[in-house]
Amino acid sequence: MTNHKAREVQITFDCADPAALAAFWADALGYRLQDPPQGFDSWEQALDAMGVPPERRNDASAVVDPGGSGPRLFFQRVPEGKQAKNRVHLDVRAAPGLTGDARMAALEAEADRLVARGAARVQRHEPAPPLGAGHIVMTDPEGNEFCLD
Repeated sequence: MTNHKAREVQITFDCADPAALAAFWADALGYRLQDPPQGFDSWEQALDAMGVPPERRNDASAVVDPGGSGPRLFFQRVPEGKQAKNRVHLDVRAAPGLTGDARMAALEAEADRLVARGAARVQRHEPAPPLGAGHIVMTDPEGNEFCLD
């Protein structure tokens, strides 16, 4: 029998503005920007030491779970814009343990908070027991779909 070990996962976003999208997702998930490499007090200092020219300093960004349990999110600049609906998306668990009206009210409050930060609301799905608890489909500032669940 082969011994398979669980692997860490990183979720990568292709985008136009890595710094802005990283800031949005850090706020949405309660994450923080990844620290600069050891020995540097700031990313600016690290990028200077690496010889990265100013026009390339927003080519990538990353956010991490401060508790260390969630996946790292990596944002990389690409020349093309979003072309089609995501085949994979994030479900942001914004109402854990809640049901019915209380659940939907919590999701609505989080939707309003994220819209104020650049997200867009797409569609609300009402609870449909026994399997559907209700959720809200959203897009981040660059149009990537996600659900408040």
